[in-house]
Amino acid sequence: MELYGLKKDAWLQVLSAYAGWLMDGYTTIAYALVAVTISTVFFPGTAGIYGLIATFGGLAVEEIARPAGSLFLGNFIGDRTGRKNMLTITIVGFSIFAASKGLLPTYSQAGIIAPVLLYMMLFIEGLFAGAEYGGGTALSMESIPKEKRSPVGAFVQSGYGTGFFIVSFVFAALAGYYGNAYFGIIGWRVLFYTTIIPGILTLIIRYITRETAIFQDMKENGGILKEPAIGMFKKGGRPLIFALMLTGGLLFVNSITFSFYPGLLAMLNKGIPDATVGYYNGYINLFSLFGVWIGGITALIFVGRKRAMLIYTIIFIAITYPTAYFAFHGGAYIDLVAFSIQAFFEAMIFSTLPAFLAETFSKTFRATGVGFAYNGGAILGGFAISIILYTSTLTKSLFIAWTAWFFVAEAIMVVGLLLSAETFKRGGRDMIED
Repeated sequence: MELYGLKKDAWLQVLSAYAGWLMDGYTTIAYALVAVTISTVFFPGTAGIYGLIATFGGLAVEEIARPAGSLFLGNFIGDRTGRKNMLTITIVGFSIFAASKGLLPTYSQAGIIAPVLLYMMLFIEGLFAGAEYGGGTALSMESIPKEKRSPVGAFVQSGYGTGFFIVSFVFAALAGYYGNAYFGIIGWRVLFYTTIIPGILTLIIRYITRETAIFQDMKENGGILKEPAIGMFKKGGRPLIFALMLTGGLLFVNSITFSFYPGLLAMLNKGIPDATVGYYNGYINLFSLFGVWIGGITALIFVGRKRAMLIYTIIFIAITYPTAYFAFHGGAYIDLVAFSIQAFFEAMIFSTLPAFLAETFSKTFRATGVGFAYNGGAILGGFAISIILYTSTLTKSLFIAWTAWFFVAEAIMVVGLLLSAETFKRGGRDMIED
């Protein structure tokens, strides 16, 4: 039995990657959704916006760990023993430490140890999470014919958005059940506990998933490198730099939108119920899911991965100022519309990223290269919200700070795209087999 021309084993590999990114979206946005709440739990002595800066700084701590995790786990497991083996290990560690944040003591209970433990937990979580993108991309894209990688890759990429969508409504339900007061005591802990559920489901899928034929062939024919990371830096130098520019700009934008939407909604609409913030974020992310799916299908018309991303990026740049202006000068409903439009077109840019990165790096260091290119670019994104908040104290305007940094990140992204080589042309060789 086949679906979209793909057999059961190929779909299990695709679903295995999709489920891992669902887990990533769920856990990352869970933290973003409770950031305002836990800023007073872990940083009670830090006044106003600086407490938020310290809390969102936790995302930076996690992002710093991600490229280290992708490099270490990709080098020693993903490109040596197999994509499936690495992803099975990573999801176990990812799930345990994501859920364990709910067990942490508060500042009133443990003093400075509380935020230190929070940062430590996020760092370890980031080590395991960092290997997800590279391993998942290699596992899924190596099993897909090149003509179908854009839409299938878009589906895999949408796993992150699906996790965002689900956790938004889980958050809304918990906030409504506990109320704002009790949510600040126990609700945020329960939200972190729920991260174990997508982790267990992902582990089950990966248990029954097979290794890719490309990796099996390398293993049988002695094509596995002793040090994939060294091979990546030697053979993939310039493409790696350009990919890091692309992902650096794109993930900076992603942080100041999707990870910041919950905080922005609360900051721009004083007194808005937490449950409403959750529902709004769910609706916004629903639009982003349509964006990534449509982007993957539309990319078949544009043919090239790079060309498609460049076209989507130009459209996104064109709407940057209008959507930001209306978001900051309207009420909650206007914010919902503006952020939804923004999310839709941003998600289109992500649609061809899995195929593009998988085809950019050699099969001998693909899990390491893709993971490092993606997560290395995410480091800047981890600091993005804190940068925006700090810049707003200098400009005395969150609107100016937010909008200006959009254009800076977009410029970096465009330069990285323009310098990168196209990875797919009809009738050309399949670069994923190289």
